[in-house]
Amino acid sequence: MSKRDYYEVLGVEKSASKDEIKKAYRKLSKKYHPDINKEPDAADKFKEITEAYEVLSDDQKRSHYDQFGHSDPNQGFGGFGGGADFGGFGGFEDIFNTFFGGGSSRRRDPNAPRQGADLQYTMTVSFEEAAFGKETDIEIPREETCETCNGSGAKPGTKPETCRHCNGSGQISVEQNTPFGRIVNRRTCQYCNGTGKEIKQKCSTCGGKGKVKKHRKIHVKIPAGIDDGQQLRMAGQGEAGVNGGPSGDLYVVFHVRPHEFFERDGDDIYCEMPITFVQAALGDEIEVPTLHGKVKLKVPAGTQTGTRFRLKGKGVPNVRGYGIGDQHIQVRIITPTKLSDKQKQLLREFGDISGNAPLGEHEESFFSKVKRAFKGE
Repeated sequence: MSKRDYYEVLGVEKSASKDEIKKAYRKLSKKYHPDINKEPDAADKFKEITEAYEVLSDDQKRSHYDQFGHSDPNQGFGGFGGGADFGGFGGFEDIFNTFFGGGSSRRRDPNAPRQGADLQYTMTVSFEEAAFGKETDIEIPREETCETCNGSGAKPGTKPETCRHCNGSGQISVEQNTPFGRIVNRRTCQYCNGTGKEIKQKCSTCGGKGKVKKHRKIHVKIPAGIDDGQQLRMAGQGEAGVNGGPSGDLYVVFHVRPHEFFERDGDDIYCEMPITFVQAALGDEIEVPTLHGKVKLKVPAGTQTGTRFRLKGKGVPNVRGYGIGDQHIQVRIITPTKLSDKQKQLLREFGDISGNAPLGEHEESFFSKVKRAFKGE
């Protein structure tokens, strides 16, 4: 079954800005997150949305996708099509395997040291854990140097020998006579698989590969202020190098679960608070939840629905250490749906009094516009 267009998945135009893509992703991820949406297809939709966002939020990946679509020849390198599925290892994948797995027209020295493959792990954290940071352990499968043979692949006491078929080059030249002359093709040596070495007696632990697959526990310090889609590079925690080369790196990509009350934009937090029309008219001091605990907020008399208030320094710490964001509160006046007879009578009296009371400049202007609208002026 072919994949849907990423722009269609997020419901945005191809010309959409980064902010528009981000807003669309946040809205959809909150709607279809498996922790919130219990519909049978919610997990698949959430996975599709996340995959689309990972591509379209990255300038390089988006450019490649716009050029090649889902058949981008470099898709193994950037994670196109990887999405939230990482090869059955619970959020883990060798992100360079596809890219380097095929042949290459350029030939490198098969015996030269090479850096190991980079790995990627997707970690889901709560809204609060992303805001304040956390230390935790993760377990990843990775290839490590075999301790029995120290990576040589040969039985202890023996060592690999230079391949007698390619003389250590890792390639064999094959000549062919054609109507256009003699053509020389170079192919990977089938006897040493391009390594330039022959192992007469293989190590019993790794079977001659020089590496073994192990599950390794790694301690991760999640920085305070990490946001959805950001990643943490852990140098040297990837797979073992080749021929004594350095290990690759581990990239931990974070997915932040939506919060049922707060919304985040950068380092700022946004929320809505309900108040009664009595509180709005007379003013009041209300209690507001924040990530840092409950605080008091003074609502002045005459507050209108939709009015915004700012709590300085009650947002999210900047991940690079540049201060702390703010919390923005928008008040919503709730109209009661069930009133007692006494309450109704008091409101009628209030209405009668208000009808005869002089209007303020703003209210008079507003009601004048309403009257003109009814008269068709």
